[in-house]
Amino acid sequence: MKIDVGYVAELARLELTDEEKSVFQPQLENIVKYVEKISEVDVEGVEPMMHGRTLVNAFREDEVRPSLAAETALANAPARVGDEFLLPKIVEGAES
Repeated sequence: MKIDVGYVAELARLELTDEEKSVFQPQLENIVKYVEKISEVDVEGVEPMMHGRTLVNAFREDEVRPSLAAETALANAPARVGDEFLLPKIVEGAES
């Protein structure tokens, strides 16, 4: 199967030199051959899955527990406004 590497690069918005195209041509063809070979595998009776192994939810159940008092949490804050941390602005807005 002959693949137009220049066209694929254009779709990916990549600029390739002729030398790069000649390097990637056989690589891309080998990848497509491999994918075609995978499609030959008999998967009759195999359940589709998102992952190769069973996933287990590692989250704990939500439960209300005591937490730090606001004063304790803010004790080492370099600056604050009431019961909140005061942070420097890091995003500039669009200029009009």
